[in-house]
Amino acid sequence: MTAIDDRVLDAVSSGSHHAPHAVLGLHEGGDAHRWVVRARRPLAASVTAVFSDGDRVSLGHLAYGIWEGVREGEPLPYRIVAHYPDGSDIVVDDPYRHDPVIGELDLHLIREGRHEQLWRVLGAHVREHGGTHGASFTVWAPNAQAVRVVGDFNAWDGRGHALRSMGSSGVWEIFVPSIRAGTTYKFEILSRGGVWTLKADPMARRAELPPATASVLTDTDHAWADAAWLDERARRSPVAEPMSVYEVHLGSWRAGLGYRAAADELIDYVGATGFTHVEFLPLAEHPFGGSWGYQVTGYYAPTSRFGTPDDLRYLIDRLHGAGIGVILDWVPGHFPKDAFALARFDGEPLYEHPDPRRGEHKDWGTLIFDYGRNEVRNFLVANALYWFEEFHIDGLRVDAVASMLYLDYSREAGEWEPNIHGGRENLEAVRFLQEVNATAYKRHPGIAMIAEESTSYPGVTAPTSAGGLGFGFKWNMGWMNDSLVYIARDPMFRAHHEGDLSFSFVYAFSENYVLPISHDEVVHGKGSLMARMPGDHWQKRANLRLFLAYMWGHPGKQLLFMGQEFGQISEWSEARELDWWLLDQPTHAQLMGFVAELNRVYRAEPALWSRDHDGEAFSRLGAPEGNPDVLAFARRDRDGDTIVVVCNFGGSPRHDHVLDLPEAGVWQEVLNSDAAVFGGSGVGNLGTVHTDPAGRAHLALPPLGALWLRHRSV
Repeated sequence: MTAIDDRVLDAVSSGSHHAPHAVLGLHEGGDAHRWVVRARRPLAASVTAVFSDGDRVSLGHLAYGIWEGVREGEPLPYRIVAHYPDGSDIVVDDPYRHDPVIGELDLHLIREGRHEQLWRVLGAHVREHGGTHGASFTVWAPNAQAVRVVGDFNAWDGRGHALRSMGSSGVWEIFVPSIRAGTTYKFEILSRGGVWTLKADPMARRAELPPATASVLTDTDHAWADAAWLDERARRSPVAEPMSVYEVHLGSWRAGLGYRAAADELIDYVGATGFTHVEFLPLAEHPFGGSWGYQVTGYYAPTSRFGTPDDLRYLIDRLHGAGIGVILDWVPGHFPKDAFALARFDGEPLYEHPDPRRGEHKDWGTLIFDYGRNEVRNFLVANALYWFEEFHIDGLRVDAVASMLYLDYSREAGEWEPNIHGGRENLEAVRFLQEVNATAYKRHPGIAMIAEESTSYPGVTAPTSAGGLGFGFKWNMGWMNDSLVYIARDPMFRAHHEGDLSFSFVYAFSENYVLPISHDEVVHGKGSLMARMPGDHWQKRANLRLFLAYMWGHPGKQLLFMGQEFGQISEWSEARELDWWLLDQPTHAQLMGFVAELNRVYRAEPALWSRDHDGEAFSRLGAPEGNPDVLAFARRDRDGDTIVVVCNFGGSPRHDHVLDLPEAGVWQEVLNSDAAVFGGSGVGNLGTVHTDPAGRAHLALPPLGALWLRHRSV
């Protein structure tokens, strides 16, 4: 047997050696039938290796709690029996007798940043390996001197569970027998500076309930029932489908609901109000609830606040079964500095860019990913795919894209470094966004990748093959800002600001847009959407119905944050549930009924959604200079059916408003925001409008009201 240096034995015993499997476990002893077995058992009185053929090999103590013996025969599986001075025996399968779980192809793909199912090989996984049930632990930590796994299975002492380095990949791994789902764990990492730190698993698929921060070994036994939904989704293009999105912060929608308990209530409510999709604010694990999920520490772990990962699968499965799509907010733009998470993961900048000019958001107190590093880019691309493949979501809304695109985002002169061409664009982030979009659409046709992008960056929804970012949709932040400023004005003064509404028509077809009235518009002193409306309570409700009818009629998909559909009066707070008691008041119930009717008519009229991206399907009607309070436009589908939207933003009715409609004949009034059933004054056209042979109509326009008129081709 080859003598082993005491320093190596000491390092192996302390769990600080980079290759413990090279010392411990079963090794050739000089010929094919002679094997050396070593085990680490400090404080044991005697140690025996018991092989599967019944052979018992007594081990002798070398040093530092390392024991060694020789087996004559075949290299069979074995267990270690350690006898202690108190008379107890501990029998375990030896972790160090097992070959690596991760293969060379996986390591190559990780190095290249091309492992599209990274979560299947990194992190912790319950599995059978070498004929033994247990769990594999694998982590990327290229700057570490040593890595140990600690948890409730080893009393949080990792000296007996040091991982082996897998070479230049920077990956470390170990298989630990007999561990089952539910085990809590962390990685203990020795930096090049000689400091041990405890870190949650970046690839953990479950985490402890905050404020606890350990990772949790998990497995799934959910049997999906949404195959028909996924098959149908793959045959459709969201751009040419109806999409009205109900944005939800799950913790404050209704207090106390977990993933499973929310299923019935969400399905009933979203079904009653007619939205096509639910969009959840980030559900990845985060330590601070007040961040609303936007400061993520567990990118692969659904937050434990509402249950287990399978509980979330159940919720999504049920929503699909009810015909409701699911969009998830995703945050690849930054991550918090919490010591237990990604920041300086192996003692040095790893996930974050090492240059603070590119690696830190000072305004937010967070770090920025190093998008140019293969493994980091892979971590994020695979994370997007993970939510599609493991949770069957239908879309990702990508947060704060502008902060990723620009090197000078929220920075003063001298605080940022130009790119290689001298420009302000973050070229590495651009390539990352192109890759994640192209890969997601390739693997999952029919999904929606949605950018929250607040600048005029060109080609956000252009295909990557044409140099675009490759998103399916972009939030129309310009429309949102202009329209909210306009609708907050007293109707008496709106005539002077008609451009705030009509300017959006200039660029409405430059991208595929979502019109967002999101959580960001009902916080930080902005008040609720209802509270922004001018006038008394009747006028506020009328203005809100008018605004929503204009929004739903405008080219683009719609997104509305929870509570606005029934006229939430108070500003939203994540700390309490919505003011559901308002629905006991008829006026607020009528408002919710209007939103339900808005969605019903919208979904039934392809003219309002099938050609959102096509400027040829839209035309402005009327002369705004003569009637600046009235905004009218037409939408057409490919079959020639037309919807006309007429909005009177003035505070008085117009009983004989002359408007040239696109076609002569009879037009049906399919929606009137001023109908008495919605709490309005009932001004309208008795359901139909007749034009003269030239298409000229005389309309009765309600005060602070909108009409939708339908003309069918014959």
